[in-house]
Amino acid sequence: MTFFSDLVRCETRLYNALNDQLRSRHGITASQFEFLRYLRDHPGARVGDLAAFFAIGIGATSKGMDRLEARGWLRRVPNPADRRSSLLELTDAGIELANDAETTSTTICSLIQAALDPGQLQAAAQALRQLRASLEYDKIGTPAG
Repeated sequence: MTFFSDLVRCETRLYNALNDQLRSRHGITASQFEFLRYLRDHPGARVGDLAAFFAIGIGATSKGMDRLEARGWLRRVPNPADRRSSLLELTDAGIELANDAETTSTTICSLIQAALDPGQLQAAAQALRQLRASLEYDKIGTPAG
């Protein structure tokens, strides 16, 4: 349980630090940045794609997209393969914001690099990749709906 507690506390502190920097420099939250970055890197994504990737509910994801759309960073376009769904597309302003905010997010990397030597960082990254892959493969922690 100590490992789990340390993992959660580290994640919370890093996420909060990123959130504070993004709010002050770009007027967005860390979750909005993550959505923008995902959409920039995955053109034609659907709400369900984001929900699956971030392991959050469809409703919360859709509300997040509504907020991005209201601020002019996202538009929904009809899905030619399925009339019941829309594809999500960043506007030029959304792409620019994602790119600008990504520069800010690199400061979090420097916090991690300052605390761990390269070998420790590589081992931690590998361990987290393996743990994440196992959890995703077994669909552990995936919301129902």
